[in-house]
Amino acid sequence: MFEHILVPLDGSRLAEMVLPHLVALAPTFESRVTLLRVVEQEPSGQMRSVDPMEWRISRAQAKAYLDEQATRLAEVGLETETALLEGQAADRIVEYARSNDADLILLSSHGRSGLSRWNISSVVQKIILQSRVSTMIVRAYQPGIENLTGHHYRRILVPLDCSQRAEVSLSPMVTLARAHDAQVILAHVVRLPEMTCPEPLGDEDRALIERMTERNRFGATQYLDQLRERLEIEAEVRIIVSDSPSVALDDLVESEEVDLVVTSAHGRSARAKWPYGSVTIGLISYGSTPLLIVQDLPADRIEPTRAEVAARERKGH
Repeated sequence: MFEHILVPLDGSRLAEMVLPHLVALAPTFESRVTLLRVVEQEPSGQMRSVDPMEWRISRAQAKAYLDEQATRLAEVGLETETALLEGQAADRIVEYARSNDADLILLSSHGRSGLSRWNISSVVQKIILQSRVSTMIVRAYQPGIENLTGHHYRRILVPLDCSQRAEVSLSPMVTLARAHDAQVILAHVVRLPEMTCPEPLGDEDRALIERMTERNRFGATQYLDQLRERLEIEAEVRIIVSDSPSVALDDLVESEEVDLVVTSAHGRSARAKWPYGSVTIGLISYGSTPLLIVQDLPADRIEPTRAEVAARERKGH
């Protein structure tokens, strides 16, 4: 499923919080692993001169750090490759992933710049929005895992909207669930129908909403029950009625003590104009548990943003 896992590290303990997850993932998928460090340059427009000796020292320290992490992982049985680049971190990570066929990028939500009130750092946000491949986010503000080995996922949540596109998350989920002997929760949020007429709603409108909600609940229950039989793994089914799928799923994660969410990048309303659907964006931005996002669209089908197009045109001049 994931042939090449790319792990960006910036030398911080926060970034290293992905490593126990890497040890839990890579052997399961028999993945090749690359540890990547980017020695950052001054942002364009800043005129501070660079001391050549200082630069060489920074590169040597970064190389030694990568070798140290590779040795740590080798000691627990995981062989890795290393790559050292120069430039702006997000740009170089995305470029490396594309040019080296990385199909999963494993990211810590925060790194060297430290924790902040934002759920993910600006660098991670850029990588997620531009990579166009599957990504996994480990929340650096959650309690860390002390040992590299022995991490197991206990309860895995899989949000599904009853579309075939959303089922792209099932294959890696089943592989992980079997490898970790994890309990699986298949969840669907029945969104309350919206009425455009001004409130208060009349009896007829309320009855219509109830009928539509019950019909959708019935269809989702049938779908998830059939899916559970097809998967041939033990799984629980949760049907939730809510006007906000992202909020409902976040509440479910907390109440069910979920320690991994596996979801597709898009669902029924997929648009190639954006790399993720609205529910997945909500999980990225506001979720509080490790999140594995399986990209269902080929990279060349996701349209570049206007900012990307403008940047390329400017670079070409």
